[in-house]
Amino acid sequence: MDKATQTELEAAAFRRLLAHLDARKDVQNIDLMIHGGFCRNCLADWYREAAEAQGIEMSKDDARTHIYGEPFASWKAKHQKEATPEQVVAFEAAQKKHG
Repeated sequence: MDKATQTELEAAAFRRLLAHLDARKDVQNIDLMIHGGFCRNCLADWYREAAEAQGIEMSKDDARTHIYGEPFASWKAKHQKEATPEQVVAFEAAQKKHG
């Protein structure tokens, strides 16, 4: 497989991941962090870092808007719930285990 095709396939997979996460707003970022070690904010950071590696300036807010499909504050107000005590404990344990 040539590099251009590989990049196209990776980009398609990334777009599908974003669509999947968009359809699963019930899955909270803290749950993604507990179980996967990353969340939507991590994806936004990686996206911004990739842009900057290509010489493209991108703010944290612009990257998050791309990942969330709307400004983060708006998404957070509509979809993010307060972490439960159990989630906080699980998050802390995951951080110690993998951190």
